[in-house]
Amino acid sequence: MSIDKIFYKNLFKNLFSDTCEVRFWDGEVEKYGEGESKFTIVFNEHISKADIIRDPFITFGEGYMTKKLDIEGDVQKVIESLYNNKESFLSNGNKYMDLIKRMSNTIKNSKEYIQHHYDIGNDFYKLWLDSTMTYSCGYFKANDDSLETAQKNKVRHILKKLCLEEGQTLLDIGCGWGELIITAAKQYKVKAMGITLSSEQFAKVNERIKDEGLEDLVQVKLTDYRELENVKFDRIVSVGMVEHVGKEHIGEYFNAVNNLLNEKGVSMLHCITAIGEGGTNTWIDKHIFPGGYIPSVKELIDNMTDYKFYLNDVESLRRHYGRTLEYWARNFENALPEIRKTKDETFIRMWRLYLDACAASFNCGNIDIHQFLFVKGVNNELPWTREYMYA
Repeated sequence: MSIDKIFYKNLFKNLFSDTCEVRFWDGEVEKYGEGESKFTIVFNEHISKADIIRDPFITFGEGYMTKKLDIEGDVQKVIESLYNNKESFLSNGNKYMDLIKRMSNTIKNSKEYIQHHYDIGNDFYKLWLDSTMTYSCGYFKANDDSLETAQKNKVRHILKKLCLEEGQTLLDIGCGWGELIITAAKQYKVKAMGITLSSEQFAKVNERIKDEGLEDLVQVKLTDYRELENVKFDRIVSVGMVEHVGKEHIGEYFNAVNNLLNEKGVSMLHCITAIGEGGTNTWIDKHIFPGGYIPSVKELIDNMTDYKFYLNDVESLRRHYGRTLEYWARNFENALPEIRKTKDETFIRMWRLYLDACAASFNCGNIDIHQFLFVKGVNNELPWTREYMYA
């Protein structure tokens, strides 16, 4: 028996919380746990133990992408079984976060990182997002809410928290495909500006603004938030964008918000958060979100207080994001006949793993997502209670 095989046999003894089987590259099958096996890990090729020790996330992730490794069973459930075993050395990847050799998220680098992910093409995202083209956590008010309903709920939920009034100005940093700024203009008659670094999103938002006849109320710019000058806003919102800022630039983000926000202005930050110390998964950083960094709640609140913002409300939407990702993963699988016309199997397996792994991470509590509502200066004109947010 090879040294590598002995290593794997010992590794899988304590890796998953469910009973499973492992089929090795020589055809031998080993069962772990009691009762019926829930899934099978298949080694189509030998994978060196040295690679696993160096970085298991990169090695297992790329092994699955290139079919060196296969999973017979539900990929999301396999990853949840991994994360649910708190004794597993892979249930918490913090020790591998330091392996990432980060380049600073300068304006130039940030644009390249964003384009890597978001400029895959509007036609691709259209296949598995809902009709609003919203690529962030939904808000499920009922068990049977559709994905589209949940996304519209989320936008309304954010806009209520911002306490918008007609004639106010709103900035959306990282506006995606424009659903929030378009809804804000239509429902509240505010003047909304969205900014993005994705040329694909920029083109689509402009198209939507013209289709809706909202040129007088809504505009979109292809620019970095750090490039905005000589302009102030009553409200600033950012949904799923600060995760792209990078650890060393989080203070810079809040400084920019401080400079762009009017006195008594309200800001909403909606972002993925780390439970303990911030970081990211090395495979995600390499293949999905280069330059990404998930900040901790403490890190974000410390930065808010550094700029003397008043924190009004914090809400976790962790379970909502797990369900959102499950919808996306299902839609992605259903759209495979179309996706295969332009994407190869390595890309497909990469995206399947990304969507399923993220769903598992939220469901198991490895990561969270929060909405932070904060104010510049003292504002005694906002509602007294939370009821206005949930009406």
